[in-house]
Amino acid sequence: MTGGSLRSSVEPRRPATQSRGVGRSHGKAILFGEHAVVHGAPAIVVPVPALTLTAHVTVTDGPSRLESSLYSGPVTAAPDRLGPTVAALQAALGWFDLADVNVALRISSDIPASRGLGSSAATGAAVVAAIADLASRELTPAERHDLIQTSERVAHGAPSGIDAHGVVSTSPLWFHGGTVEKLPTGAELTFVLADTGVAGSTRTAVDAVRRVRETEPDRFAGILARLTAIAHAARTALATGDRATVGSLMDESHLHLAALGVSGPELDTLAAAARTAGALGAKLTGGGLGGCLLALAPDLTTAEHVAAELRAAGATAVHTSTTEAFA
Repeated sequence: MTGGSLRSSVEPRRPATQSRGVGRSHGKAILFGEHAVVHGAPAIVVPVPALTLTAHVTVTDGPSRLESSLYSGPVTAAPDRLGPTVAALQAALGWFDLADVNVALRISSDIPASRGLGSSAATGAAVVAAIADLASRELTPAERHDLIQTSERVAHGAPSGIDAHGVVSTSPLWFHGGTVEKLPTGAELTFVLADTGVAGSTRTAVDAVRRVRETEPDRFAGILARLTAIAHAARTALATGDRATVGSLMDESHLHLAALGVSGPELDTLAAAARTAGALGAKLTGGGLGGCLLALAPDLTTAEHVAAELRAAGATAVHTSTTEAFA
């Protein structure tokens, strides 16, 4: 956290009658701009409300415990992979001056890990919200973001903040140069997410992009310029509700990301299957080299057909999620 001035804006107090708290969040997907955003290009993030995560906390007399699909036991013995969760819990308890209060934390999640859908950020967001509920306090958006980023730094080292914003937003977001704004959309957006069954490796993908930048600077510059233009064109198309153009831009984006070496046979196969089944467009989302494919369907009926064809093409899990139009 930033500490100091931020903390002074809240007067923490212990919960009086509260012995339980609950917090919720959801997944997110990068619609445009993954990898390019690292090099100064804009990105567009969409919420995935169909994939939810809930955190329940209960004050306990015994040692603090964590219960999840990955681990159940004392917080002090949690494995390293749950370090971000523990960090979120400790930061939130400390924020509300509850560091010496023991709690049982239970996490229920629909969001698969290591698939580029914001699992770690969603966990942090729900845990922070649960402790705020326990303390009967409201957090400002800035305070909430700062606490989520505490756990994200454990998970990713130097997080951009995209995930922390995306997992609590109810509308698409425009992310550029460290600033975030809500993105108007003129039409409902129905997405189909298909899991390749392969855990994505963001670090490996980032290294692949860096190699292209270093060994083929002119080609890299051309791809980056096009990905930047795609994001701006998509912003306009989303605002007017032009889903066909958004889908076409998704297809082009996938081709450029593949040229940077961050796609893969599973993603390419699923992308082709989605388009054949009637998707307006399809692309990898997140780091790539595995993870998930994101397809845009024109309507729910087509989305069901796309989902069935993606399963037939090898997707290990498929999720359909709709984002309402946002003025």
